[in-house]
Formats: sequence, structure tokens, C-alpha cells
Amino acid sequence: MNFQNTREFAQSLDANDTLKQYQNEFEFPKVNGKKTIYFTGNSLGLMPKRAKKYVDDVMNDWANMAVEGHFYAEKPWWDYHERFSNPLSKIVGAKPSEVSVMNTLTVNLHMMMVSFYNPTSTRFKIICEEKAFPSDQYMLQTQVKFHGLNPNDVIVEVKRREGEHNLRNEDIIAKINEVGNELALVLIGGINYYTGQVLDMDAITKAGHNVGAIVGWDLAHAAGNIELSLHDWNVDFACWCSYKYMNAGPGSVSGYFVHEKHHTNTKLNRFGGWYGHNKERRFLMEPEFTPNDGALGWQSSCTGVLAMAPYLASVEMFDEIGMSELVKKRNLITAYLQFIVEETAKETNTNLEIITPKDQAERGSQLSVILHGEGKELFHYLMKEGVIVDWREPAVIRLAPVPLYTTFEEMYEFGQILKKGIQTT
Repeated sequence: MNFQNTREFAQSLDANDTLKQYQNEFEFPKVNGKKTIYFTGNSLGLMPKRAKKYVDDVMNDWANMAVEGHFYAEKPWWDYHERFSNPLSKIVGAKPSEVSVMNTLTVNLHMMMVSFYNPTSTRFKIICEEKAFPSDQYMLQTQVKFHGLNPNDVIVEVKRREGEHNLRNEDIIAKINEVGNELALVLIGGINYYTGQVLDMDAITKAGHNVGAIVGWDLAHAAGNIELSLHDWNVDFACWCSYKYMNAGPGSVSGYFVHEKHHTNTKLNRFGGWYGHNKERRFLMEPEFTPNDGALGWQSSCTGVLAMAPYLASVEMFDEIGMSELVKKRNLITAYLQFIVEETAKETNTNLEIITPKDQAERGSQLSVILHGEGKELFHYLMKEGVIVDWREPAVIRLAPVPLYTTFEEMYEFGQILKKGIQTT
């Protein structure tokens, strides 16, 4: 498509947008009384209006039924988490029996490590990416120490080549083959939080399995953003947060995936709990832990219903639309935003370097832009003008045009504000 940097062209794209009605499903913050252009859905998604109703339903049931809400609420609390299995399976490319929700992201990664990181004297190393999100780094370091090992001896980071911003899939695979029989686990972010790069999860998973390792993925920036095929890729496990692209609210409950090939493996360690115990026998209060079938067997504590309610509201919206429709708009609006940034750079004679891959197969709803020659003053200007963006040192702004609630006209308007900011700061 031949893009144009005009309001009329952007409006014509909006007129043909099959998802345009969903912008009305969200609450937008305002700056100076005006609705913002919201580019930080990769950090915290906007609040779906229907989320409030779902939370209110739980509160009303609590008020009116108290303990009886566990069984007699419209959505009974005791199996509330089971409502996620079908819609989440479509979002991440899994079987319903392979997914559920519990805890938060880093807690779930720790829970998965209990089952899937079992180092031996010969197979103990972990491969991750250089500059992984700090929470993943801390999780891996403390897990390794828990096993009495030295992180410096265990954790192998795949580095970017000199002068390059993104990892190369072939370098990850080469490192997997190099570590070989010593490799116990590959655990990498499916999308890099800083650059927005999407890795070749299928090829990397195959490479890990070829040397006998377990392969897991942190999908914090991937779930609800890109099309995934976790079951077909034969991924061992994966975890993701729900408050970014899936708009479930700050710190909301996390999703997780365990491939069905592991469901009946009684040799796997688990940290059991009452909600992971056989559902049909749960109230018999038996002394021995017998896990539920499928991913539900990794549950532990009762899952917070108030934390799940906004997530369920959002997940049902995803189910209405389907990931293919979201990805279709995502590709178009991200490409248009790239065009706007590049046109603005030309018009202002400024070096705005997009470090996110240009190939649509290697990116989702994010463009990371280095503001060469521009200080943080430009970021503050954008924020003051109602453009909510994310700043990362030393001089990167991350722009996430979420297809559920961003418009093409907003991309055009952002370009105009960005141009003025460059000219005046």
C-alpha cells in the first residue's frame, strides 16, 4: 500500500477498519481534558469498559451470597479459572487442557522451573538472551542458587553482534548446539521488551530439543500480540502476564502453558496445593496430592477471583475477534506508524532510528525508536501534549499501536506532534 502522510488518508484507513468499534470498548486517560494517544499498551493495556461489570458482578455476589458464591454465583468462584481454557488456547495456539491462569508471571516462571529445571552433574546449563528483562534474570539467578550452583557457571547469555540492536536466530541456535549435552534449559523472551523483536520460537524450540534440552518461553510481550502455536511448536512450557496486550489490569493474574506430553509424567516435581488436587475429590480433604488432569494440575492456591474478572472480560473480547483479525490490523497500523516516523525524520532532518525489525514476521505491535540528537526533553514534550509513550535509556521511545484501541488518524496526529516537538525542544 502506498501510504500518505495526510489526515484524510489516515481517516480513510479508519473508515475501512473492521475493528474500529472496539475503541469505544475502552477507557482512555486524558491530558488537558483531551483523550490521549496511548502508545504504552506494551506496558499496561487500557481498561476495557466491560471489565468493571465483571468485577462488580463478583463484588455483588460476595455481598449477596458470601461463601455461597463459590458454588451459586452466575460464574461460580471455585472453578472460575477454568473459563479461561478455551479462549486462551486460541490466543496462544494450544489445546484447552494445556493452559490456565494463576499467580503472576515471575511466580509462574518459578513454578515451572520446579518442574522443568532439574540440573544434573553433566546437564545443568541454561541459555537465555543478553539483557533479558531483569525479572527473568533475577528469577534464573535465584533458581540456580537454590540448586547450589553458581550462576556464572550455569547461565549462558546469547549476545548481539557488535553494532547490532537485535539478536540473530542463527546465533541462538549456534549457541544451543555449542553448549550441547550440558544444556538443561532454554528460557528466552519470545519478544524482546526493549527492541520489540520477535524470535523464531519454532526453530529455537526444535534446536533445544535436538540437544536434549527443555525449552520454555516468557511470552510477556507476545501473548495477545502475535500469533502463537505453542502446541504445534512442541514448546515444553510458557508463561505470560495479562496486563499488557490483554488489558487485564495492573498486576493481574498470569497465564501459563504446559504441553500435554508432560501432563501424565509423574516424575516431574511440582509444588502442589489444594487447587491442583483432583477437582472431583478436592473436598474429601485427602492427605496425598493427586494432580488434576492437564495444566490444571499445576495449580496451587485458590486463584483470586477479583484478579481474574478483568482478564476474563478481556479474553472474551479476544475470542469475539480472533487473533488473525487482530494481526491483520496490527501489521497495517504498525507499518503506517513506521511510515509516519520515517516521514517525520525526513521533514525535520532528524535521525529517528527504528531498531525494531522492519520484517512484519519479526515484530508485533511495537516500534522502538532511538531519538539520535534528541534528549529526554522530547519525551516530556510528547507526554505534555497527550502522547503517552515509554522511555528507555539512553534515548529510546517505545511506541505500541495496539490494534484494539488505536486509530490510523492517531498515527498521523502523533507525527504532527512529534514534528513540532523536534522543532521546539
